[in-house]
Amino acid sequence: MAHKLPVQRRCSLLNISRSSAYYTPAPTASDDDPVLMRLLDEIHLQLPFYGSRRLRDELQEHGWVVNRKRVRRLMQLMGLQALYPKPNTSKANQQHKVYPYLLRSLTINRPNQVWAADITYIPMHKGWLYLVAIMDWNSRKVLSWRLSNSLDTEFCIEALQEAIDRYGAPEIFNTDQGCQFTSTAFTDVLKNNAIRISMDGKGCWVDNVFVERLWRSLKYEEVYLKSYASVAEARAGITWWLSFYNQRRKHYSLDKQTPDTVYFNGLAQKPDHSSEIISKKAA
Repeated sequence: MAHKLPVQRRCSLLNISRSSAYYTPAPTASDDDPVLMRLLDEIHLQLPFYGSRRLRDELQEHGWVVNRKRVRRLMQLMGLQALYPKPNTSKANQQHKVYPYLLRSLTINRPNQVWAADITYIPMHKGWLYLVAIMDWNSRKVLSWRLSNSLDTEFCIEALQEAIDRYGAPEIFNTDQGCQFTSTAFTDVLKNNAIRISMDGKGCWVDNVFVERLWRSLKYEEVYLKSYASVAEARAGITWWLSFYNQRRKHYSLDKQTPDTVYFNGLAQKPDHSSEIISKKAA
């Protein structure tokens, strides 16, 4: 039976503000934001040098009339940034130390010589996730990875620590200048394991090109083919594909060998270190 008391009287009896009886909370994101973010992600993989203006124009070519402000908001939410050299580079966090790039002119020819890490956006049917991966540069093997629903530092540290526990410490660790990787909590793990820290130049995506290629393959061969309905479904799909990538997907750049084959064969050529690392993996 409907109440016949006026709204003002009901609010008075319940001791609540009358305005709250009329207010409907606005959603934090538009219903079509996930669709736009998925499309922005696809365009960014194809044209990583496009900024918010060109991405806005590209979206209009796909039938989406959106303003630049919305594109910039979604890019920030996804962690996307146009990849091009900037004369006055702004730091993600000016209080964090940025380390020099150590890989220029360096010959990388053995496992655990250089590791690299990066974060990417994973679209879902509703919402999105962030994925971090730790890769061995020489073999392209994905050593560890983590999913998160926020761009914090903790899931990056967990992936790093797992890789070190399973495979030992590399000589050099390379990342971009994202605040997750420049944070003291993350770099302290590297320093405590006597790992030299290397960071890409701002916007220089080619400095970490192998991880960028990993993201492209993962998304076109797994993520974009599906519409994950839950975190569990996303984790299962990504787990399957990364296992396939490491163990079965042959690379022409690796003489048609898999990352696992190149990684463990490389360790076998260094008996003084391989037994220790392989035993850690088995544990």
